[in-house]
Amino acid sequence: MTLVIALDLMGGDNAPEVAVEGAAIARARFPDLRFLLFGDEAKVRPHLAKHPDIAAMEFVHTSEFVAGDAKPSLALRQGRQSSMRLAINAVKDGSAAAAVSAGNTGALMAMAKFVLKTLPGIDRPAIAGPMPTSDKTAVVLDLGANVDCGVEHLVQFAVMGHVFARIVTGVADPKIGLLNIGTEDLKGSDEIRSAAAILRSSSLAGAFYGFVEGTDVTKGVVDVVVTDGFTGNVALKIAEGTASMYSSFLRTAFRSDWRAKLGYLLAKPALDRVRTRLDPRRYNGAMLLGLNGVVVKSHGGTDAVGFGHAIGAAVELVRAGANERIIEEMTRMAAQDSSAPAAAVG
Repeated sequence: MTLVIALDLMGGDNAPEVAVEGAAIARARFPDLRFLLFGDEAKVRPHLAKHPDIAAMEFVHTSEFVAGDAKPSLALRQGRQSSMRLAINAVKDGSAAAAVSAGNTGALMAMAKFVLKTLPGIDRPAIAGPMPTSDKTAVVLDLGANVDCGVEHLVQFAVMGHVFARIVTGVADPKIGLLNIGTEDLKGSDEIRSAAAILRSSSLAGAFYGFVEGTDVTKGVVDVVVTDGFTGNVALKIAEGTASMYSSFLRTAFRSDWRAKLGYLLAKPALDRVRTRLDPRRYNGAMLLGLNGVVVKSHGGTDAVGFGHAIGAAVELVRAGANERIIEEMTRMAAQDSSAPAAAVG
């Protein structure tokens, strides 16, 4: 079955080259995939010339794009003809099944929420993405869309994260944890403790593990980590920075003398396996969960391989019926959890 994905070719640090190359990589993986391309023709065509199959797909020219440092409110008002907005519009009017962009995160969220609106029972969308742990892949949300979250928002994130994890990780019944400063019941803010109480008495009670600390995330204690966008974004950036620092230390150590270089040659197969396991490009592609349409955010600094993975994430979410399954879960909670706040269950 042919699937059409709308691509914002002008978003990201190395646009449009990375987006075009990433599209070619994704199509090699999904031969029946087609793209609806949005970007500045003069800048895009030289890169499309290297990939005739991508160049033959529908292309919509626009000279407008959303700058990486643009304020979301300004982008929403002035970016109506930007490549980002047009890609989202394509999802709204049914021309594409999903949109992928490596552009400004705040602007993407603002535009997507304005154009697509939220799913029934969802007050705020959340950014959800996969994160490697010691023995598996976990889903973390929110990664930056909502700085302040109420009780009902955390409960909604748990529902959406549970569905998202089933699709991304393949785990039949993912365990959900609320990120907290301790695992004791008395720890944390009123909001997080109230959210835990609701989840313990909800239809997700069997999947709710309880509170988890930062170290539990990398241990893989749970499959879904729920937190507010401020904490989630800080945790993500610290994890990325730590991985980068550790890699730098290893490179420096292995170059220090001939013994270290010899040791590197002996250890290279094992190090390559670790590098592949932790390669951030494999986990690129965060979904804006809770929208009435599939929108995937690629890391702005990724390369073509990473952008290809973001497109792959969009394909998997569409084919798995992510939004339909979220609606089903919310409806089920509304039917079963009469004690939960109305805002939390729609």
